[in-house]
Amino acid sequence: MYHPRAYIDPDEGGLDTEYDLLVEEVTLMDVAVERQIRVEGPDAEAFVNYVITRDATEIEPMRGKYAICCNQDGGILNDFVLLRLADDEFWFSIADADLKQWLQGVTVNSDFEVDIDEIDVSPMQVQGPKSPAVMEALVGDVVEDIPYYGLMEATVNDIPVLVSQTGFSGEAGFEIYVREATENAEGVWNPVLETVEAHGGAVTGISHQRRIAAGIMSLGQDMDDETSPFQVNLGFQVPDDKDADYVGKTELERQQEAIENGAFPFTHKLVGLKMAGEPIRDYAPDFWIVSDPETGEECGYVTSAWWNPGLEANLALAFVPAAKLQAATDVPLDDSIYDADVDMEFEVHLPDEYAEEAGDPVYATVAKVPFKESVNPSAREQAKIHARDEMTDSGSRTSGDRE
Repeated sequence: MYHPRAYIDPDEGGLDTEYDLLVEEVTLMDVAVERQIRVEGPDAEAFVNYVITRDATEIEPMRGKYAICCNQDGGILNDFVLLRLADDEFWFSIADADLKQWLQGVTVNSDFEVDIDEIDVSPMQVQGPKSPAVMEALVGDVVEDIPYYGLMEATVNDIPVLVSQTGFSGEAGFEIYVREATENAEGVWNPVLETVEAHGGAVTGISHQRRIAAGIMSLGQDMDDETSPFQVNLGFQVPDDKDADYVGKTELERQQEAIENGAFPFTHKLVGLKMAGEPIRDYAPDFWIVSDPETGEECGYVTSAWWNPGLEANLALAFVPAAKLQAATDVPLDDSIYDADVDMEFEVHLPDEYAEEAGDPVYATVAKVPFKESVNPSAREQAKIHARDEMTDSGSRTSGDRE
């Protein structure tokens, strides 16, 4: 499916103006590309628990979790928000790729009693600091009671919708899942847009500028089915206390043990880079090469990059050699590396339009990820908050959800 990349004309500020609306006002985003795959039936929980790495039995009805599916080699097939509407009903709100056939394939010659189908539900996102006010105007102050990753049944323009406090921006936000979207899409979209505009906002594309700053990865760009969760800041998605079997468990636990023993079961790891050069204000048409400034040898590649005005730097996610990272720090190459101070430089070969000198690479330094904290901390960030609190006060925990 296609999805809109931008709405505001470059002559009127373009994507920079869309970014400003997101972080200062409120925006409406068309994310219907995130299809809903429903798993329903008496074995729904057991099936979902078998295909995701996290523990599905811990998800209560009308709640959700960020989750991933991996193949038998531990490669990431998809990342998604997993919504549990009832004891026997889950929705995989997937990244812009197809997961339905794989889920159906897992059931072949199995004993799982489930039905798997793509339902006529399309989501839109209301994101930004004024999003709570927009949602309150649309569905009432009951929206204040929705916890992060919580769900609520509601109506917009007398049309039934499902509302969750989630999003793909790093800002405060909500998603509105339109039921029977083929018939009801405009009936919901138009009043939502009118309310967003009444609060000083506008419709925009998905802000890759903001999601990169938040360290939010994009499937097919920053990770794919040959990427391990341990390579890309998703090690927290592999629990060490899940007794139930799941697809990829043997390989992922092998990798987990290797990392705990000081090894790394992969050649490259995704890191954050702050890069020199002219401001990058458009989508990269390709992956840009990273080289070692000491040897000049090509050693990695940039997956996502964008200029961030608040940090006044080009920010990037990039794969670099794990061995070089390991030699520079005592921090293990698990998720903790993203919160470490790593004194390391690389060269990035940008197109001439972004290079300081045509044909010359620019310098880049390894940076902590996320570059800019999310308004609603991600599951990884929340886990770190809990870990810090437990270290300083073994008798108390924060009240935030570890979604």
